[in-house]
Amino acid sequence: MTLPMQLTINGETRQYATPMTIAELLETMGLKGKFVAVERNREVVSYTKYNAVTLSDGDQLEIVTLVGGG
Repeated sequence: MTLPMQLTINGETRQYATPMTIAELLETMGLKGKFVAVERNREVVSYTKYNAVTLSDGDQLEIVTLVGGG
């Protein structure tokens, strides 16, 4: 039995059933393919590492969507 993994995303606590990478989390949030910046535990994560970084229980994330305009 896998215990839920708790993440804090932009100040909101959420639970997920299994560990996942940042890329997988972004996909579950509907942000796959969008320009976003991710900070994990107060450190910016390079977008080139989103597939390699596995999230852990208790991680705190800030996810910012980049928006263009004029």
